[in-house]
Amino acid sequence: MKIERHTLPNGLRVVHHHDPSSAMVAVNVLYNVGARDENPEHTGLAHLFEHLMFGGSANVKDFDGELQRAGGQSNAWTSNDFTNFYDILPAHNIETALFLESDRMLRPRLGDEALEIQRGVVLEEFKQTCTNRPYGKFMHHLRNLIYTRHPYRWPVIGATPEHVRNVSREQVQEFFNRHYSPQTAILGVSGNVTADRFFSLAEKWFGDIPAHETAPRNLPQEPEQTSARELTVHDAVPAPMLCLAYPMDRYGTDRYIAADLITDILAAGRSSRFYRRLFLATGLFAEVDASIAGSEDAGFLMINAILNPGVNPGDAEKAIRQEIEILVSDGVTEHELERAKNKSESERTFALLRQGPRASEIAMAEYHGESISDLAERYRRITVDTINETARQIFSPEKCNKLLYT
Repeated sequence: MKIERHTLPNGLRVVHHHDPSSAMVAVNVLYNVGARDENPEHTGLAHLFEHLMFGGSANVKDFDGELQRAGGQSNAWTSNDFTNFYDILPAHNIETALFLESDRMLRPRLGDEALEIQRGVVLEEFKQTCTNRPYGKFMHHLRNLIYTRHPYRWPVIGATPEHVRNVSREQVQEFFNRHYSPQTAILGVSGNVTADRFFSLAEKWFGDIPAHETAPRNLPQEPEQTSARELTVHDAVPAPMLCLAYPMDRYGTDRYIAADLITDILAAGRSSRFYRRLFLATGLFAEVDASIAGSEDAGFLMINAILNPGVNPGDAEKAIRQEIEILVSDGVTEHELERAKNKSESERTFALLRQGPRASEIAMAEYHGESISDLAERYRRITVDTINETARQIFSPEKCNKLLYT
């Protein structure tokens, strides 16, 4: 996949992929700011700001309305590390998306009216996803158990709704000034627009946005975990849920990739170990899964299980731990690893057939200083020895964080 790059004088990095086979184009703007950049007393601000960026800007009252009139649609997401916005529209209307994105990069509407509207939306989302849903505070409990110092200890939606409810317009403006600037963003595009035209349009719409000083990132680092931790939560849930979580490497290391492949070997599909040996064979589990919370700083690998009615949580935990012990002592087979690699590569290949994910991926690759095509090769280079060494490193008993919902 051919990727072309350009950097504007104000520091905005621009990346491009030409797809002449489509009549559409995807425009993506990745900002290097997420929940980890928040004050512990004012969490949820990065996610609130994602919503505020759709509330209009200096020359636009209705972002979505303008884009829809050009035949397009938009969406966004916030993580602990990044905030990402993307627009998909007919290629001949690309300037509409570039105008809209540049206008809110320059000066979004952050007045009292916009803040109150989006504050209400975010508070309602907190109720729907955390307060009024079974296991809704799961990630609050788990992150607070795993992290003692690092700002990953609260989820993206915020530690408490009170932080969003009490945030002032001045604090919102300060957050924008500290984190939103051309030099903290990457503009990516994939679709039926040539590189020369796109770079010219990027200069036209973004070139005069002034860069300004942004906040340095100096995050408190998490100390190494030396003893197991556990928490039991009593709540109105339909069935007990058990989670075992272990710290793992940050993004960019071979052990990060190995951890991702380990979770596929354990729990991805009907040929996985958990499906055959735990779900089908024991009768203990309604669901059992493994996944990683991969992140720019050290993340975690977690095993989640919903238990069948009447099951003793101790029996379920024992069965999971036995599978972990088998993995650590006996390792994985070449066949298991090859199947996990094939699954990862096929999922990534199919995702990149769509322009939205492709534009997002080339922006993310630019942030990491890597090629979008390099990742598949890095997964291919992982060996059984790397997998087994990583499993031994991750699944240390003293690094286990156990969360039990009853």
